[in-house]
Amino acid sequence: MKRLFLIFWLLATPVLAVEPQEMLSDPALEARAQALDHALRCVQCQSESIASSNAQWSADARKLVRELIVEGRSDDEVLDFFVARYGEFVLMRPKAEGANLVLWLAGPGLLILGAGIAVSYLRRRSAPEAPTALSAEEEKRLAELMGDKPT
Repeated sequence: MKRLFLIFWLLATPVLAVEPQEMLSDPALEARAQALDHALRCVQCQSESIASSNAQWSADARKLVRELIVEGRSDDEVLDFFVARYGEFVLMRPKAEGANLVLWLAGPGLLILGAGIAVSYLRRRSAPEAPTALSAEEEKRLAELMGDKPT
């Protein structure tokens, strides 16, 4: 029973990241804020969005997101605000343009290249060579080795 409780408690930990006092009273604005929380990376944790991080920096960032939304800024303006201060690293999904385009295309490109190399290797390896006929000289030598008299 204790193990089951521990498992449920660990699974529910990210839910506790957004505290009730941080939430906006307008459900539409809160939904926008939560979407932005999932789009921004915690610069302290580096592997979590600010929505699921319990770090102090993430709590401050969540409050700042809500302040900017209340001021009337659009989602793009809020994201640009964070990118201007922390760079594109703060985005969970960096934009696929400029130098980032190389990173976006490197994975699929290497996968396709590797698959092409593997297919060509397997085709070369499994293709049987066509048998070639013996020349007259080879037939004569074979007959000598076999003890037959050439005709």
